Amino acid sequence: MTDSGFTFTLKSIAFDEDYRPADNTRITTNFANLARGSSRRENLRNTLRMIDNRFNALAHWDNPKGDRYSVELNIISVELNIGEEGKIDAFPLIEILQTSVVDNKTNERIDGIVGNNFSSYVRDYDFSVLLLEHLKNHPDSGVPDGFGDLHGNLFKHFLNSSAYKDNFKKPPVICLSVSSNKTYHRTGKEHPILGLEYQNDEFSPTDEYFAKMGMKVRYFMPRDSAAPLAFYHIGDLLSDYTDIELISTISTMETFQKIYRPEIYNANSVATEQYKPSLKHQDYSLTRIVYDREERSRLAVEQGKFAEERFIKPYRAILEQWSVSFAA
Repeated sequence: MTDSGFTFTLKSIAFDEDYRPADNTRITTNFANLARGSSRRENLRNTLRMIDNRFNALAHWDNPKGDRYSVELNIISVELNIGEEGKIDAFPLIEILQTSVVDNKTNERIDGIVGNNFSSYVRDYDFSVLLLEHLKNHPDSGVPDGFGDLHGNLFKHFLNSSAYKDNFKKPPVICLSVSSNKTYHRTGKEHPILGLEYQNDEFSPTDEYFAKMGMKVRYFMPRDSAAPLAFYHIGDLLSDYTDIELISTISTMETFQKIYRPEIYNANSVATEQYKPSLKHQDYSLTRIVYDREERSRLAVEQGKFAEERFIKPYRAILEQWSVSFAA
């Protein structure tokens, strides 16, 4: 066993119009929701077309027909291995998304950004089991002590592992929706790719949770977007990544957010200087893509309970000891 006791195994599967979630595995991302039922192939094809169109609209230089680039996506599943060789128990820890860009003019394949989407069993446990139970018993007490510490340490351990460093050249960027419980205001600054920058006066629970993962957050509304996106990153978001890398993340995650949260990201009016997102907003358009948002909420609870039974309870003592040691 390694000094930490934990190692990681990565698995990769292409997210394309032929993608099918395995029947014998847990569903840990929104991607599986799009890839089932009678509309599965049309859903996937339309999603990928939206991503390509948005990419080409942002990467418009030397691209007169708006068809120069194509984005390819891979779902990266990370398993945490616990135990000695021959007695290893593997737990599905997180899933992230890797983008690659194909320049159809030069036939060059360009690395995009890893991260983008973020799905985590332990996060589902923290928010959908642990926090809900805590608030039920202590309704005005905020989050429990040490909330997110274990998850944050596991994530940082993964980024420091050979499994990550051997496969990815740069730290991840996670791009998520802004919080519907916070108000955001423009700073007056504009980035040529990321667009108008926003700030909020108080971090959301998600912001604080990602901070324990070692990630900072900045909010930007790209050109022709309806609302700002939250970009969680480790280094310098503006200088560590190329324009092509940033566009790969914007085009991919804005597309998913238009599908997941059309009230915010497919709204018919653009976010104002003082902006409070709302999932009750009625003036928005629907994409042609079928997505079951209620299923995703239900799965968060189911996956949180799965993590509790398969991971938290059996290994609680080991995990607590390891987390304290890692933090020290």
